[in-house]
Amino acid sequence: MARIDVLTANDRAGEYPRSWYAASATPLAPFPAAEGDSSCDVCIVGAGFTGLSAALHLAERGYDVMLLDAHRVGWGASGRNGGQVGTGQRLDQEALEGLVGKERAHALWDLAQDAVALTRALAARHAPEAGWGDGVIHACHRARDVAHAHAHAEKMARDYGYDRIRPLGLEEMRHLVGSPAYHGGDIDMGGGHLHPLRYALGLARAAAAKGVRIHERTTVRALAETDPAVVTTDRARITARHVILACNGYLGQLNRRTAGRVMPINNFIVATEPLSDAERDAVVRGNHAVADSKFVINYFRMSEDNRLLFGGGESYGYRFPDIAALVRKPMLEIFPQLQDRKITHAWGGTLAITLNRMPHFERLAGNILTASGYSGHGVALATLGGKLAADAIAGQAERFDLMASVPTRPFPGGVALRWPLLVLAMVWFSLRDRL
Repeated sequence: MARIDVLTANDRAGEYPRSWYAASATPLAPFPAAEGDSSCDVCIVGAGFTGLSAALHLAERGYDVMLLDAHRVGWGASGRNGGQVGTGQRLDQEALEGLVGKERAHALWDLAQDAVALTRALAARHAPEAGWGDGVIHACHRARDVAHAHAHAEKMARDYGYDRIRPLGLEEMRHLVGSPAYHGGDIDMGGGHLHPLRYALGLARAAAAKGVRIHERTTVRALAETDPAVVTTDRARITARHVILACNGYLGQLNRRTAGRVMPINNFIVATEPLSDAERDAVVRGNHAVADSKFVINYFRMSEDNRLLFGGGESYGYRFPDIAALVRKPMLEIFPQLQDRKITHAWGGTLAITLNRMPHFERLAGNILTASGYSGHGVALATLGGKLAADAIAGQAERFDLMASVPTRPFPGGVALRWPLLVLAMVWFSLRDRL
């Protein structure tokens, strides 16, 4: 969060983007900026899902918590994403078994299941208006991918006792998703989707009610890794026994070790004008979310007022492109029947990926933790990540340490060269998707 260009390149200071989420949520009254000298048990940098969850769980344990954000609570990727709550880790279980072995892969699956359960429970308790919907469809854009999707469903039932994934053939896929682009896949009824900004605002209300001192419009400029740690902002100096960095794609250069492993990228979503009920059923039937098998994923779902919320396209510099034009192209490739439908909202956000797409958890010092790099799979895992960081500060670090044990290598070239190398890789994968 220390580099101002990350935080202001595409947005007005302290204002939510002009997304359908912001237009359909009731904002909280602004929290004051931090000023002067203060102290706390735990200072959390970043008020997205990770930071909000950590703050809430620490406050429930009786800790004095300060939660800082450069803009507003839920302002970053947490309030802008596709709202999809997938099961498992970002890597599938077969890949995880190859990375960390079967025993740890099973333990990581159990953690991810806890993440979904925690997200559902917190949303039901603190943000029922977020509107949970069941089911995530995995749609294969190549016929040869279908066998792998069906084998994955079989493996999860056989090896993990998870029977909520069901294979989909061509006919049923076309019934559920009204597009000629997909050949089959599967549906996971253990996952779901929600309104991410309403969820973030609900967590913020709950944290504030528990006594968390939330400070918006508070950009952290420096972190002294001392004991106690010292967090410096434009107008405040905060001494804290513990610090949690929950910045994800907005970390900037606040910690170079984390920055070398966590790469910010931009992703984009549009919302169409409302569709009729018949048009809605001809696009996505059954109120399920959908994500396809492309490397640069297309993901979409219907809103409560019958808009198609369609995400697709990425960029790797700080400036956003013409979002409506960028996303309209893949949207019409999937749903040509929407050619004449207007786009009413178009917005982007900065998330963070790691080299192997697994989250980066680390104890940077004895009293400083970081959790980020959810790689597009962060609604549930970031919620759990905040709780795991809170547990670790309270002395129950086993599950945080399990996540931290997954290797996340630095990007080649470090902070300086990671961006051009990533662009080359993404161009190659994008060509592969098209060809």
